[in-house]
Amino acid sequence: MLNLERLRTLDALSRHGSVSAAAEGLHVTTSAVSQQLAKLEREVGQQLLARNGRGVRLTDAGRLLAEHASRILSQVELAQADLEAQRGQVAGELRLSAFPTAARGLFPVALSALRREHPALRLRSRELEPARGIAGVVRGDLDLAVVLDWYNKPMPLPDGLVKAPVLDDPADVALPAGHRLADRDEVDLGEFAEDEWITWGEGEFCHEWLMFTLRSRGVEPIVGHRAAETHTQLNLVQAGLGVCIAPLLGRHPVPEGVVMVPLKQRVRRHVYVVWRADADRRPSIRAVVRALQEAAAKVG
Repeated sequence: MLNLERLRTLDALSRHGSVSAAAEGLHVTTSAVSQQLAKLEREVGQQLLARNGRGVRLTDAGRLLAEHASRILSQVELAQADLEAQRGQVAGELRLSAFPTAARGLFPVALSALRREHPALRLRSRELEPARGIAGVVRGDLDLAVVLDWYNKPMPLPDGLVKAPVLDDPADVALPAGHRLADRDEVDLGEFAEDEWITWGEGEFCHEWLMFTLRSRGVEPIVGHRAAETHTQLNLVQAGLGVCIAPLLGRHPVPEGVVMVPLKQRVRRHVYVVWRADADRRPSIRAVVRALQEAAAKVG
């Protein structure tokens, strides 16, 4: 009989591409991964791994068994989801992620409510940018991820995932109180051609969205500073170092000396939660989605 945990280890190695990455995804040591794979090789009587420089690669037999392992694990997850649905119980462990402002703005309310209402449910959360969260759900390292896209730039979603809306998050421009446009009722992005922008890290989805949107308004962005967290960006605005886009979620309290001015374009980002379709019937998934939506209803 093939051992399910060893098949899970082989599947993780196939998906992640290295022993260290598989260990990180499984939350075990690299030694534990190597031991499980060595035992699996003895069980099947074939070499599954071969040296590849300083790492390893799957042999033909390893790739064949990894393909079977993926299908077997998917069927096991379906069986678990069906059993959980049949019992109707919200229990077990769920791993979820959110991008930083969603983790700050939604997780404290949602996760504390889940702990009160479903004490048999164990939750493990972490901050991850949207692309990494989606990749984690696809690989099976996460059960759910809170992600986002923007009104004019959708986030591609791989096949096999299900999503549910959490909230539409309006965004304003954050300006120093002494800025020339700070007393306006609304502004146009085209009016910031000479301003320095405080933005997210290069390559991050929100940064790419901002560059795309400014250029579509005829503005070649001048990027002065980068920061992942909204409150770091707002503190830089407070210091007079530039302007930034400030979505409502996670921005309160707004620092003294920072003014929020609405945009004529009515900029919004769409926040939603994703999970794998083969886990769709799990009551625990539904409970987390509902808790996130209820937490979002309190944002304001």
